[in-house]
Amino acid sequence: MNTPLNTSLTAQPDTGAPRKKHRNLAQSVVANIADSIRSGSSKPGDKLPTESELMRTQGVSRTVIREAISHLQASGLVETRHGIGTFVLAASSSSNFDIDPETVITMRDILAILELRISLEAEAAGLAAARRSDEQLAQMRMALDAFQKSAHERGDSVAADVQFHLHIAQATGNRYFVDILTHLGTTIIPRTRINSARLAHDDPAAYLDRVHREHEDIYNAIVRQDPETARAAMRTHLSNSRERLRKVQDSMALAS
Repeated sequence: MNTPLNTSLTAQPDTGAPRKKHRNLAQSVVANIADSIRSGSSKPGDKLPTESELMRTQGVSRTVIREAISHLQASGLVETRHGIGTFVLAASSSSNFDIDPETVITMRDILAILELRISLEAEAAGLAAARRSDEQLAQMRMALDAFQKSAHERGDSVAADVQFHLHIAQATGNRYFVDILTHLGTTIIPRTRINSARLAHDDPAAYLDRVHREHEDIYNAIVRQDPETARAAMRTHLSNSRERLRKVQDSMALAS
């Protein structure tokens, strides 16, 4: 038997503020229902409440509810069975995200990913500085300590590097930052594709020490809850990585 959708999402109290535009109201209803589905509160096969019930809990008109349901249908989150009701759909196994980590092979590919990361993660660092919790800060610290330990023992520091960047993304409170970085996986760390320190004739220990200092600058700005400095530190860190790889690319071109 289908389980009714969680109806705990109630309308906000009237604060006397001007009523939102019709379109914004529909978007708000879409966001409330989509959040319930994505959080797992509403599972595939669950039936949405009736239009009348949604009107009551969301505090909007029937027209707004119907527009919101149309948006949810277009997004593939729900389907309406005429005469029966509207039901939550299972998440699609396909993805519209076009970056396939397995295709990030050439130096040009890696540099292109770094350009994406500079804009994406600089903003993530700023948001993390403004929004991070003490627990998230502790997770970043653990990742940094693990990175430094692996670097000193000449072990694999990539996993700790990835975790540090993912913890920053999580601290933004915006799941899309996490989704993108998780999708790319270890491809976001160039050393998993190419040993840039070796090709640049750089001492690996010195290289990792510089990376660690750059990480510490980012972390310290997040500790101080200084968004602008955090953005700048992350931009510097990733720009330095890009410049190191460009030098490698230039040396490879000369060698050929």
